[in-house]
Amino acid sequence: MVLVASAAVSLALVATKLTQRIGIPAPALFLAAAAVASDLFPSLSTHVETQTVERVGVIALIVILLDGGMHVGWRRFRAAAVPIGILGVVGTFATAGVMAAVAHTFLDVSWTTAFLLGAALAPTDPAVMFSVLGNREVGGRSGTILEGESGANDPVGIALMLGVIAYATSDDGTVWTVAREFAVEMAVGIAVGVVGAYGLLWLMRHSSLPDRGLYALRVLAIAGVIYGATSILHGSGFLAVFIAGLLIGDERAPFKTEIESFHTSLASLAEIAVFIALGLTIDVTEIADRGWWLEGLLLFAVLAFVVRPLVVWPLLARAGMRQGERLFVMWGGLKGAVPILLAAFAVLAAVEEADRIYGLVFVVVLLSVVVQGSTVPFAASRLGVPMRVVEQIALEPSAGSYRFHVGAEAHAAGRTIRDLPLGESGWVSSIVRDGTPRNVHGSDVVQAGDEVLVLADPDRAGALRRLFEGS
Repeated sequence: MVLVASAAVSLALVATKLTQRIGIPAPALFLAAAAVASDLFPSLSTHVETQTVERVGVIALIVILLDGGMHVGWRRFRAAAVPIGILGVVGTFATAGVMAAVAHTFLDVSWTTAFLLGAALAPTDPAVMFSVLGNREVGGRSGTILEGESGANDPVGIALMLGVIAYATSDDGTVWTVAREFAVEMAVGIAVGVVGAYGLLWLMRHSSLPDRGLYALRVLAIAGVIYGATSILHGSGFLAVFIAGLLIGDERAPFKTEIESFHTSLASLAEIAVFIALGLTIDVTEIADRGWWLEGLLLFAVLAFVVRPLVVWPLLARAGMRQGERLFVMWGGLKGAVPILLAAFAVLAAVEEADRIYGLVFVVVLLSVVVQGSTVPFAASRLGVPMRVVEQIALEPSAGSYRFHVGAEAHAAGRTIRDLPLGESGWVSSIVRDGTPRNVHGSDVVQAGDEVLVLADPDRAGALRRLFEGS
Protein backbone atom coordinates (compact mmCIF):
# COMPACT_ATOMS: atom_id res chain seq x y z
CA MET A 1 0.00 0.00 0.00
CA VAL A 2 2.84 2.37 0.80
CA LEU A 3 4.49 1.53 -2.52
CA VAL A 4 1.29 2.03 -4.51
CA ALA A 5 0.31 5.25 -2.75
CA SER A 6 3.77 6.78 -3.02
CA ALA A 7 4.11 5.80 -6.67
CA ALA A 8 0.68 7.28 -7.41
CA VAL A 9 1.58 10.59 -5.79
CA SER A 10 4.93 10.68 -7.61
CA LEU A 11 3.21 10.10 -10.95
CA ALA A 12 0.61 12.73 -10.09
CA LEU A 13 3.33 15.29 -9.40
CA VAL A 14 4.90 14.53 -12.76
CA ALA A 15 1.45 14.84 -14.35
CA THR A 16 1.08 18.39 -13.03
CA LYS A 17 3.90 19.41 -15.38
CA LEU A 18 2.19 17.57 -18.24
CA THR A 19 -1.08 19.40 -17.64
CA GLN A 20 0.63 22.74 -18.26
CA ARG A 21 1.50 21.58 -21.78
CA ILE A 22 -1.79 19.96 -22.75
CA GLY A 23 -3.99 22.57 -21.04
CA ILE A 24 -6.15 20.10 -19.06
CA PRO A 25 -6.27 20.79 -15.30
CA ALA A 26 -4.42 18.28 -13.15
CA PRO A 27 -7.53 17.23 -11.13
CA ALA A 28 -9.12 15.88 -14.31
CA LEU A 29 -6.18 13.56 -14.93
CA PHE A 30 -6.12 12.40 -11.30
CA LEU A 31 -9.85 11.66 -11.30
CA ALA A 32 -9.97 9.94 -14.69
CA ALA A 33 -6.77 7.93 -14.17
CA ALA A 34 -7.95 6.63 -10.78
CA ALA A 35 -11.37 5.71 -12.19
CA VAL A 36 -9.80 3.78 -15.08
CA ALA A 37 -7.29 2.12 -12.73
CA SER A 38 -10.10 0.93 -10.45
CA ASP A 39 -11.74 -0.78 -13.44
CA LEU A 40 -8.52 -2.35 -14.71
CA PHE A 41 -7.42 -3.45 -11.24
CA PRO A 42 -10.59 -4.10 -9.18
CA SER A 43 -8.52 -4.91 -6.09
CA LEU A 44 -7.68 -1.21 -5.81
CA SER A 45 -11.29 -0.19 -5.30
CA THR A 46 -12.02 -2.98 -2.83
CA HIS A 47 -9.70 -1.32 -0.32
CA VAL A 48 -11.39 2.08 -0.66
CA GLU A 49 -14.80 2.44 0.96
CA THR A 50 -17.10 5.42 0.55
CA GLN A 51 -16.70 6.31 4.22
CA THR A 52 -12.93 6.36 3.81
CA VAL A 53 -13.27 8.66 0.82
CA GLU A 54 -15.53 10.94 2.84
CA ARG A 55 -12.89 11.22 5.56
CA VAL A 56 -10.13 11.87 3.03
CA GLY A 57 -12.33 14.51 1.40
CA VAL A 58 -13.05 16.25 4.70
CA ILE A 59 -9.37 16.47 5.65
CA ALA A 60 -8.39 17.55 2.15
CA LEU A 61 -11.00 20.31 2.11
CA ILE A 62 -9.82 21.61 5.50
CA VAL A 63 -6.32 21.99 4.09
CA ILE A 64 -7.47 23.40 0.73
CA LEU A 65 -9.92 25.91 2.22
CA LEU A 66 -7.38 27.14 4.79
CA ASP A 67 -4.75 27.64 2.09
CA GLY A 68 -7.31 29.19 -0.25
CA GLY A 69 -8.47 31.61 2.43
CA MET A 70 -4.89 32.69 3.15
CA HIS A 71 -4.25 33.06 -0.59
CA VAL A 72 -7.29 35.31 -1.11
CA GLY A 73 -6.85 37.32 2.10
CA TRP A 74 -9.34 39.59 3.79
CA ARG A 75 -8.45 42.71 1.77
CA ARG A 76 -9.13 41.07 -1.58
CA PHE A 77 -12.20 39.30 -0.24
CA ARG A 78 -13.63 42.49 1.27
CA ALA A 79 -13.35 44.31 -2.08
CA ALA A 80 -15.64 41.71 -3.65
CA ALA A 81 -17.54 40.53 -0.55
CA VAL A 82 -21.00 41.50 -1.81
CA PRO A 83 -20.93 39.57 -5.12
CA ILE A 84 -19.14 36.66 -3.42
CA GLY A 85 -21.80 36.52 -0.70
CA ILE A 86 -24.66 36.76 -3.20
CA LEU A 87 -23.24 34.05 -5.45
CA GLY A 88 -22.25 31.89 -2.49
CA VAL A 89 -25.67 31.87 -0.86
CA VAL A 90 -28.38 32.95 -3.31
CA GLY A 91 -26.56 31.49 -6.30
CA THR A 92 -26.10 28.11 -4.63
CA PHE A 93 -29.76 27.83 -3.65
CA ALA A 94 -30.94 29.02 -7.07
CA THR A 95 -28.65 26.58 -8.91
CA ALA A 96 -29.76 23.69 -6.70
CA GLY A 97 -33.44 24.50 -7.29
CA VAL A 98 -33.20 24.88 -11.06
CA MET A 99 -31.06 21.75 -11.45
CA ALA A 100 -33.55 19.81 -9.32
CA ALA A 101 -36.32 20.85 -11.72
CA VAL A 102 -34.18 19.85 -14.70
CA ALA A 103 -33.37 16.43 -13.21
CA HIS A 104 -37.01 15.76 -12.29
CA THR A 105 -38.22 16.77 -15.77
CA PHE A 106 -35.64 15.14 -18.03
CA LEU A 107 -34.36 12.19 -15.97
CA ASP A 108 -37.73 11.08 -14.59
CA VAL A 109 -36.55 10.88 -10.97
CA SER A 110 -38.46 11.66 -7.80
CA TRP A 111 -38.34 15.17 -6.36
CA THR A 112 -36.24 13.93 -3.44
CA THR A 113 -33.61 12.46 -5.76
CA ALA A 114 -33.80 15.56 -7.94
CA PHE A 115 -33.12 17.89 -5.01
CA LEU A 116 -30.23 15.70 -3.86
CA LEU A 117 -28.74 15.97 -7.35
CA GLY A 118 -29.32 19.72 -7.41
CA ALA A 119 -27.71 20.22 -4.01
CA ALA A 120 -24.68 18.14 -5.03
CA LEU A 121 -24.14 20.00 -8.30
CA ALA A 122 -24.76 23.51 -6.98
CA PRO A 123 -21.40 24.48 -5.40
CA THR A 124 -18.22 25.19 -7.30
CA ASP A 125 -15.01 23.56 -6.10
CA PRO A 126 -12.03 25.26 -4.40
CA ALA A 127 -9.60 22.43 -5.22
CA VAL A 128 -10.13 22.83 -8.96
CA MET A 129 -10.52 26.59 -8.84
CA PHE A 130 -7.32 27.19 -6.89
CA SER A 131 -5.56 24.66 -9.12
CA VAL A 132 -6.61 26.44 -12.32
CA LEU A 133 -6.05 30.00 -11.03
CA GLY A 134 -3.31 29.26 -8.50
CA ASN A 135 -0.38 30.30 -10.71
CA ARG A 136 -2.32 32.87 -12.72
CA GLU A 137 -2.90 36.51 -11.92
CA VAL A 138 -6.36 37.68 -13.02
CA GLY A 139 -6.95 41.40 -13.43
CA GLY A 140 -9.96 43.06 -11.85
CA ARG A 141 -12.31 41.40 -9.39
CA SER A 142 -13.43 38.41 -11.45
CA GLY A 143 -10.62 36.13 -10.24
CA THR A 144 -11.23 37.09 -6.61
CA ILE A 145 -14.97 36.49 -7.06
CA LEU A 146 -14.40 33.01 -8.50
CA GLU A 147 -11.95 32.02 -5.77
CA GLY A 148 -14.07 33.58 -3.02
CA GLU A 149 -17.25 31.97 -4.35
CA SER A 150 -15.61 28.52 -4.46
CA GLY A 151 -14.64 28.88 -0.81
CA ALA A 152 -17.90 30.45 0.37
CA ASN A 153 -20.44 28.30 -1.45
CA ASP A 154 -18.97 24.94 -0.44
CA PRO A 155 -20.12 25.33 3.18
CA VAL A 156 -23.48 26.53 1.87
CA GLY A 157 -23.76 23.53 -0.46
CA ILE A 158 -22.72 21.10 2.27
CA ALA A 159 -25.24 22.55 4.73
CA LEU A 160 -27.93 22.40 2.06
CA MET A 161 -27.08 18.80 1.19
CA LEU A 162 -27.15 17.71 4.83
CA GLY A 163 -30.51 19.41 5.23
CA VAL A 164 -31.96 17.66 2.18
CA ILE A 165 -30.59 14.30 3.38
CA ALA A 166 -32.17 14.91 6.81
CA TYR A 167 -35.44 15.65 5.04
CA ALA A 168 -35.16 12.55 2.82
CA THR A 169 -34.28 10.15 5.64
CA SER A 170 -36.73 11.46 8.25
CA ASP A 171 -40.39 10.50 8.46
CA ASP A 172 -41.35 13.94 9.74
CA GLY A 173 -38.89 15.96 7.62
CA THR A 174 -40.09 19.35 6.33
CA VAL A 175 -38.69 22.33 4.48
CA TRP A 176 -38.20 23.90 7.90
CA THR A 177 -35.72 21.09 8.65
CA VAL A 178 -33.56 22.20 5.71
CA ALA A 179 -33.82 25.90 6.62
CA ARG A 180 -33.00 25.30 10.29
CA GLU A 181 -30.00 23.10 9.43
CA PHE A 182 -28.66 25.73 7.05
CA ALA A 183 -29.13 28.67 9.44
CA VAL A 184 -27.42 26.91 12.35
CA GLU A 185 -24.50 25.72 10.23
CA MET A 186 -23.84 29.18 8.79
CA ALA A 187 -24.22 31.14 12.04
CA VAL A 188 -22.04 28.84 14.13
CA GLY A 189 -19.46 28.54 11.33
CA ILE A 190 -19.04 32.30 11.03
CA ALA A 191 -18.82 32.84 14.79
CA VAL A 192 -16.29 30.09 15.49
CA GLY A 193 -14.28 31.02 12.39
CA VAL A 194 -13.83 34.62 13.54
CA VAL A 195 -13.00 33.69 17.13
CA GLY A 196 -10.65 30.92 15.99
CA ALA A 197 -8.86 33.24 13.56
CA TYR A 198 -8.07 35.84 16.22
CA GLY A 199 -7.02 33.15 18.68
CA LEU A 200 -4.73 31.60 16.07
CA LEU A 201 -3.29 35.00 15.14
CA TRP A 202 -2.50 35.72 18.79
CA LEU A 203 -0.66 32.41 19.08
CA MET A 204 1.26 33.07 15.86
CA ARG A 205 2.45 36.42 17.16
CA HIS A 206 3.02 35.83 20.86
CA SER A 207 3.78 32.13 21.39
CA SER A 208 7.24 31.01 20.29
CA LEU A 209 8.20 27.44 19.42
CA PRO A 210 11.60 25.71 19.63
CA ASP A 211 11.88 25.08 15.86
CA ARG A 212 10.78 27.18 12.89
CA GLY A 213 9.30 24.11 11.17
CA LEU A 214 6.73 23.77 13.95
CA TYR A 215 5.02 27.09 13.23
CA ALA A 216 3.32 25.80 10.07
CA LEU A 217 2.27 22.60 11.86
CA ARG A 218 0.68 24.64 14.63
CA VAL A 219 -1.45 26.54 12.11
CA LEU A 220 -2.56 23.24 10.57
CA ALA A 221 -3.40 21.77 13.98
CA ILE A 222 -5.42 24.83 15.03
CA ALA A 223 -7.31 24.68 11.73
CA GLY A 224 -8.30 21.13 12.65
CA VAL A 225 -9.38 22.35 16.09
CA ILE A 226 -11.50 25.09 14.49
CA TYR A 227 -13.17 22.59 12.16
CA GLY A 228 -13.77 20.02 14.91
CA ALA A 229 -15.11 22.53 17.45
CA THR A 230 -17.46 24.02 14.87
CA SER A 231 -18.76 20.59 13.85
CA ILE A 232 -19.39 19.60 17.46
CA LEU A 233 -21.45 22.79 17.83
CA HIS A 234 -23.44 21.76 14.70
CA GLY A 235 -21.88 24.47 12.56
CA SER A 236 -20.12 24.42 9.21
CA GLY A 237 -16.52 23.56 9.95
CA PHE A 238 -15.54 24.26 6.35
CA LEU A 239 -16.90 27.80 6.55
CA ALA A 240 -15.08 28.37 9.85
CA VAL A 241 -11.75 27.20 8.41
CA PHE A 242 -12.16 29.33 5.27
CA ILE A 243 -12.97 32.43 7.35
CA ALA A 244 -9.97 31.76 9.59
CA GLY A 245 -7.75 31.56 6.51
CA LEU A 246 -9.18 34.82 5.16
CA LEU A 247 -8.61 36.73 8.39
CA ILE A 248 -5.00 35.63 8.90
CA GLY A 249 -4.10 35.81 5.22
CA ASP A 250 -3.00 39.47 5.17
CA GLU A 251 -1.65 39.66 8.71
CA ARG A 252 2.02 39.79 9.63
CA ALA A 253 3.45 37.10 11.89
CA PRO A 254 6.79 35.36 12.47
CA PHE A 255 7.68 32.83 9.75
CA LYS A 256 4.54 33.74 7.82
CA THR A 257 6.25 33.03 4.49
CA GLU A 258 7.25 29.54 5.62
CA ILE A 259 3.72 28.91 6.93
CA GLU A 260 2.12 29.90 3.63
CA SER A 261 4.61 27.89 1.57
CA PHE A 262 4.01 24.78 3.67
CA HIS A 263 0.24 25.01 3.41
CA THR A 264 0.32 25.63 -0.35
CA SER A 265 2.37 22.46 -0.79
CA LEU A 266 0.08 20.54 1.56
CA ALA A 267 -3.00 21.77 -0.33
CA SER A 268 -1.50 20.45 -3.57
CA LEU A 269 -0.98 17.05 -1.93
CA ALA A 270 -4.53 17.12 -0.55
CA GLU A 271 -5.86 17.86 -4.03
CA ILE A 272 -4.04 14.83 -5.43
CA ALA A 273 -5.21 12.59 -2.60
CA VAL A 274 -8.88 13.53 -2.74
CA PHE A 275 -9.27 13.20 -6.52
CA ILE A 276 -7.45 9.86 -6.61
CA ALA A 277 -9.55 8.57 -3.70
CA LEU A 278 -12.76 9.73 -5.36
CA GLY A 279 -11.76 8.20 -8.68
CA LEU A 280 -11.10 4.81 -7.11
CA THR A 281 -14.73 4.58 -5.98
CA ILE A 282 -16.08 5.03 -9.51
CA ASP A 283 -17.15 2.04 -11.61
CA VAL A 284 -16.73 3.30 -15.18
CA THR A 285 -18.22 0.12 -16.65
CA GLU A 286 -21.39 0.44 -14.57
CA ILE A 287 -21.78 4.08 -15.60
CA ALA A 288 -21.56 3.06 -19.27
CA ASP A 289 -23.89 0.07 -18.91
CA ARG A 290 -26.62 2.10 -17.23
CA GLY A 291 -26.46 4.98 -19.67
CA TRP A 292 -25.37 7.50 -17.06
CA TRP A 293 -22.80 9.03 -19.41
CA LEU A 294 -25.54 10.49 -21.61
CA GLU A 295 -27.58 11.64 -18.62
CA GLY A 296 -24.50 13.24 -17.07
CA LEU A 297 -23.66 14.94 -20.37
CA LEU A 298 -27.18 16.39 -20.46
CA LEU A 299 -26.89 17.67 -16.89
CA PHE A 300 -23.48 19.22 -17.58
CA ALA A 301 -24.65 20.96 -20.76
CA VAL A 302 -27.72 22.40 -19.06
CA LEU A 303 -25.73 23.42 -15.97
CA ALA A 304 -22.83 25.07 -17.82
CA PHE A 305 -24.66 26.70 -20.72
CA VAL A 306 -28.12 27.45 -19.29
CA VAL A 307 -28.45 27.32 -15.51
CA ARG A 308 -25.13 28.93 -14.50
CA PRO A 309 -25.64 31.92 -16.89
CA LEU A 310 -29.28 32.36 -15.84
CA VAL A 311 -28.30 32.43 -12.16
CA VAL A 312 -25.05 34.43 -12.30
CA TRP A 313 -25.95 37.12 -14.83
CA PRO A 314 -28.76 38.81 -12.83
CA LEU A 315 -26.97 38.33 -9.49
CA LEU A 316 -23.96 40.29 -10.79
CA ALA A 317 -26.07 42.98 -12.47
CA ARG A 318 -25.23 45.56 -9.78
CA ALA A 319 -21.67 44.44 -9.13
CA GLY A 320 -20.14 47.15 -11.32
CA MET A 321 -18.41 44.65 -13.60
CA ARG A 322 -17.86 44.77 -17.33
CA GLN A 323 -19.85 42.40 -19.50
CA GLY A 324 -16.73 40.35 -20.27
CA GLU A 325 -15.96 39.94 -16.57
CA ARG A 326 -19.48 38.74 -15.82
CA LEU A 327 -19.28 36.23 -18.66
CA PHE A 328 -15.92 35.05 -17.34
CA VAL A 329 -17.40 34.42 -13.88
CA MET A 330 -20.30 32.56 -15.51
CA TRP A 331 -17.95 30.22 -17.37
CA GLY A 332 -15.59 29.77 -14.42
CA GLY A 333 -18.03 27.91 -12.15
CA LEU A 334 -15.97 24.71 -12.06
CA LYS A 335 -17.21 21.56 -10.35
CA GLY A 336 -14.87 19.16 -8.58
CA ALA A 337 -14.26 17.25 -5.39
CA VAL A 338 -17.01 18.93 -3.35
CA PRO A 339 -19.94 17.77 -5.54
CA ILE A 340 -18.60 14.20 -5.48
CA LEU A 341 -18.14 14.44 -1.72
CA LEU A 342 -21.74 15.60 -1.38
CA ALA A 343 -22.86 12.66 -3.49
CA ALA A 344 -20.85 10.43 -1.14
CA PHE A 345 -22.93 11.81 1.74
CA ALA A 346 -26.03 10.55 -0.08
CA VAL A 347 -24.47 7.10 -0.52
CA LEU A 348 -23.54 6.89 3.17
CA ALA A 349 -27.07 7.93 4.15
CA ALA A 350 -28.47 5.17 1.89
CA VAL A 351 -30.97 7.51 0.24
CA GLU A 352 -33.04 6.48 -2.75
CA GLU A 353 -31.01 6.05 -5.99
CA ALA A 354 -27.77 7.05 -4.24
CA ASP A 355 -25.59 5.10 -6.69
CA ARG A 356 -27.17 6.87 -9.64
CA ILE A 357 -26.61 10.25 -7.99
CA TYR A 358 -22.96 9.38 -7.38
CA GLY A 359 -22.38 8.23 -10.96
CA LEU A 360 -24.09 11.26 -12.53
CA VAL A 361 -22.18 13.71 -10.36
CA PHE A 362 -18.91 12.05 -11.36
CA VAL A 363 -19.70 12.48 -15.06
CA VAL A 364 -20.67 16.14 -14.61
CA VAL A 365 -17.53 16.86 -12.58
CA LEU A 366 -15.23 15.18 -15.10
CA LEU A 367 -16.78 17.10 -18.01
CA SER A 368 -16.67 20.37 -16.07
CA VAL A 369 -12.99 20.06 -15.18
CA VAL A 370 -11.99 18.99 -18.71
CA VAL A 371 -14.20 21.30 -20.77
CA GLN A 372 -14.47 24.40 -18.58
CA GLY A 373 -11.19 24.09 -16.72
CA SER A 374 -9.08 23.71 -19.85
CA THR A 375 -10.73 26.70 -21.55
CA VAL A 376 -10.51 29.24 -18.71
CA PRO A 377 -7.37 30.96 -20.14
CA PHE A 378 -8.96 31.02 -23.62
CA ALA A 379 -12.17 32.48 -22.21
CA ALA A 380 -10.22 35.17 -20.36
CA SER A 381 -8.42 36.25 -23.53
CA ARG A 382 -11.62 36.29 -25.62
CA LEU A 383 -13.59 38.19 -22.99
CA GLY A 384 -10.91 40.82 -22.36
CA VAL A 385 -10.09 39.69 -18.82
CA PRO A 386 -6.36 40.27 -18.11
CA MET A 387 -4.65 37.02 -17.10
CA ARG A 388 -0.99 36.13 -16.92
CA VAL A 389 1.00 33.21 -15.59
CA VAL A 390 3.01 34.10 -12.48
CA GLU A 391 6.36 32.36 -12.46
CA GLN A 392 7.43 30.94 -9.11
CA ILE A 393 10.70 32.63 -8.11
CA ALA A 394 12.86 31.01 -5.45
CA LEU A 395 13.78 33.53 -2.74
CA GLU A 396 17.00 33.44 -0.79
CA PRO A 397 16.59 32.04 2.73
CA SER A 398 17.55 35.43 4.16
CA ALA A 399 14.97 37.41 2.19
CA GLY A 400 13.00 39.53 4.65
CA SER A 401 15.22 38.60 7.60
CA TYR A 402 18.03 40.75 9.00
CA ARG A 403 20.74 40.24 11.61
CA PHE A 404 21.86 43.15 13.78
CA HIS A 405 24.53 43.39 16.48
CA VAL A 406 23.10 45.51 19.25
CA GLY A 407 25.35 48.48 19.99
CA ALA A 408 25.94 49.86 23.48
CA GLU A 409 24.47 53.25 22.54
CA ALA A 410 21.61 51.84 20.45
CA HIS A 411 18.05 52.79 21.28
CA ALA A 412 17.11 49.08 21.59
CA ALA A 413 19.73 48.29 24.24
CA GLY A 414 18.17 47.83 27.67
CA ARG A 415 14.59 47.78 26.40
CA THR A 416 12.09 44.92 26.36
CA ILE A 417 11.07 43.56 22.97
CA ARG A 418 7.46 44.63 23.42
CA ASP A 419 8.63 48.22 23.95
CA LEU A 420 10.62 48.40 20.73
CA PRO A 421 9.09 50.55 17.94
CA LEU A 422 8.87 47.70 15.45
CA GLY A 423 5.31 48.34 14.28
CA GLU A 424 3.15 45.69 12.64
CA SER A 425 5.75 44.80 9.99
CA GLY A 426 8.70 43.87 12.21
CA TRP A 427 9.28 40.84 14.43
CA VAL A 428 12.18 39.75 16.60
CA SER A 429 12.31 36.01 15.99
CA SER A 430 15.45 35.08 17.95
CA ILE A 431 18.44 36.43 19.86
CA VAL A 432 21.98 35.03 20.00
CA ARG A 433 23.51 35.87 23.38
CA ASP A 434 26.98 34.71 24.39
CA GLY A 435 27.03 32.43 21.35
CA THR A 436 23.79 30.69 22.31
CA PRO A 437 20.62 31.18 20.21
CA ARG A 438 17.40 31.54 22.17
CA ASN A 439 13.70 32.04 21.45
CA VAL A 440 12.30 35.30 22.68
CA HIS A 441 9.26 36.67 24.47
CA GLY A 442 7.89 40.16 24.67
CA SER A 443 9.23 40.61 28.20
CA ASP A 444 12.84 39.76 27.24
CA VAL A 445 15.33 42.65 27.48
CA VAL A 446 17.66 43.32 24.56
CA GLN A 447 21.26 43.71 25.74
CA ALA A 448 24.29 45.30 24.15
CA GLY A 449 26.30 42.68 22.30
CA ASP A 450 23.26 40.57 21.40
CA GLU A 451 22.85 39.37 17.82
CA VAL A 452 19.20 39.89 16.90
CA LEU A 453 17.35 38.22 14.02
CA VAL A 454 14.49 40.42 12.80
CA LEU A 455 11.81 39.63 10.21
CA ALA A 456 10.68 42.79 8.44
CA ASP A 457 9.82 44.42 5.14
CA PRO A 458 12.88 45.47 3.11
CA ASP A 459 11.95 49.18 3.31
CA ARG A 460 12.32 49.02 7.10
CA ALA A 461 15.90 47.69 7.03
CA GLY A 462 17.58 51.08 7.41
CA ALA A 463 15.42 52.19 10.33
CA LEU A 464 15.89 48.84 12.06
CA ARG A 465 19.65 49.04 11.67
CA ARG A 466 19.67 52.44 13.39
CA LEU A 467 17.38 51.05 16.13
CA PHE A 468 19.61 48.11 16.98
CA GLU A 469 23.11 49.24 16.00
CA GLY A 470 22.85 52.95 16.62
CA SER A 471 23.83 55.82 14.36
